Amino acid sequence: MKLLTLNCHSWQEDNQIEKIQYLANAIKEEAYDVIALQEVSQLIESEIVKEAIKKDNFGHLLLQELKKIGITDYSFIWDFSHIGFEIYEEGLAILTKHPIIEDYSFFITNGIDTNYWKTRKIVGTTINYHNNPISFYSCHMGWWKDEEEPFKQQFDSLLQQVGKKELFFLLGDFNNSATSKEEGYDYMLSRHLYDTYTLAAEKDAGITVKGKIAGWDTNKHDLRIDLIMANKPVPVEYSQVIFNDRNRSIISDHYGVEIKLGLY
Repeated sequence: MKLLTLNCHSWQEDNQIEKIQYLANAIKEEAYDVIALQEVSQLIESEIVKEAIKKDNFGHLLLQELKKIGITDYSFIWDFSHIGFEIYEEGLAILTKHPIIEDYSFFITNGIDTNYWKTRKIVGTTINYHNNPISFYSCHMGWWKDEEEPFKQQFDSLLQQVGKKELFFLLGDFNNSATSKEEGYDYMLSRHLYDTYTLAAEKDAGITVKGKIAGWDTNKHDLRIDLIMANKPVPVEYSQVIFNDRNRSIISDHYGVEIKLGLY
């Protein structure tokens, strides 16, 4: 099983359509089983094409590009988390090529005002993988030291709503550096979560952010904040960063993370 997570930084990128096409071709070549995307945006004023999905939704356009290159077996789940840059509905998405048993969308913040950018929502799905249910959640979390919406409270809410499923994965932008001690990353480990990067038999440096980006305006370090966490110590053949100019071209202000699990 192959997984990918990517904070898309959608509609904040130059040459956005070309980057969507580039991502679609990478998905075709890698044939991921599940893809978790964050910052998946659409203009508030755009035309609705299906339910809450509008014609310029980043994930919808990605699905269209996949179809153009012959890939038609992905299902797409999206929901709106909060307004971004005053004109976008910013959300999260999951794509999967496996049968969906159930999908989920829920708030993890105290506030649920979608006009406020700190409001956070999680999108998830349970799939049927060779007759076994496995759940996946696309996550875009807040910061450890945020006084209004602290990470600890968000993560506690997330775990409570995920419940006690047999096997689940949390994929996304956790906005907590894996090298910062006694903060969000260590807190996740203390809640009996396993970092698939640590579990991987083969891995690279794991860095997903270099330099200053939105939310990390004073950053002077390389960061590993885009993660794939599991609730069990699963076999991981490799974990590698993608879209970082070493392993494919950069398409966002975050690099992606892909892993291959020893699940067959």
